[in-house]
Amino acid sequence: MLKAELRKKYMQKRKALSTDEAFLLSKKIFENFIGYFKPEKGEKVHLFIPIVEKKEIDTQIFIDYFLKQNIRVFVPKVVADQLIHIEIFEDTLFENSYWGIPEPVSNEDSGEAFFHYVITPLLYCDTKGNRVGYGKGFYDNFFENISEDVKKIGVNYFNPDENIDDVWENDIPLDYLVTPTDVLSFGKGLE
Repeated sequence: MLKAELRKKYMQKRKALSTDEAFLLSKKIFENFIGYFKPEKGEKVHLFIPIVEKKEIDTQIFIDYFLKQNIRVFVPKVVADQLIHIEIFEDTLFENSYWGIPEPVSNEDSGEAFFHYVITPLLYCDTKGNRVGYGKGFYDNFFENISEDVKKIGVNYFNPDENIDDVWENDIPLDYLVTPTDVLSFGKGLE
C-alpha cells in the first residue's frame, strides 16, 4: 500500500479505539518496552509527547517511569522548522504547539548528540522497519544525524500486516517496533 493510504487507514483504526482501550494498549506497549530493553539509570531516552486528540501512544507512562528511575528524558520541539531536543525534568513547564503537541516552554536545545533510545511516533510500520508518520520528515532528518548505535524504536497499537510500496531512498527504517503484543527487531539485535 502507499503511505497516503496507510496513513488514512491507520488514523481511522486509531480513532476507533476508545480512550480506555488506547490507555490499556499504551500500558502494554510500555511494559513490553521496559521488559525487552531494560533501560538503566543515567541512560538517555528521546521520546515524543503524544497528541491526545490523535490518540497517539500515551508516553507519559514512559516519562513518569524514566524520571523516577533517574533515566534522562529528552523531547523534541520544532523551532524555526528545525527539530531540537530538550531535556525535561519533573518541574519542566509545557505549552501546546501549533499542532496541539505539548512542548517545553524553553527553546534551549540540550546539545545532546547521542541517545540510548529514540522512541518514535508513527502511524504504521511495516515488517522491514519502514514507517509512516505524518509526512513532515522531521524524524528522517533527525535519524540522518544520529549515531548508528542509537536504537530507533517505533511504538504502535497495531502489528505490521502489509508492506509500504512507496519507500523513498532517504527514508531511514526503525531498528525495532514495540506493540501491545510484540517487540519486533529489524536486524539490529539487542546489545
